[in-house]
Amino acid sequence: METAPKYPILKFFKYAHLPEKLQVTSKPFCELAEKVAAEWPNNAETSTALRKLLEAKDAAVRAFVE
Repeated sequence: METAPKYPILKFFKYAHLPEKLQVTSKPFCELAEKVAAEWPNNAETSTALRKLLEAKDAAVRAFVE
């Protein structure tokens, strides 16, 4: 039984703490990250894809920060 998450980076995709208008932007990135982590092979390229997806999510959220 695995006690630690397979991809610890997933914690950075959480969005419930954000204001509602930023949650709308962040949620699809979280959903995609969870799908990638669940369905893709557990390897370095998947980790890289998740890291780059996080970078994209951060940029998208910042685009809506006033």
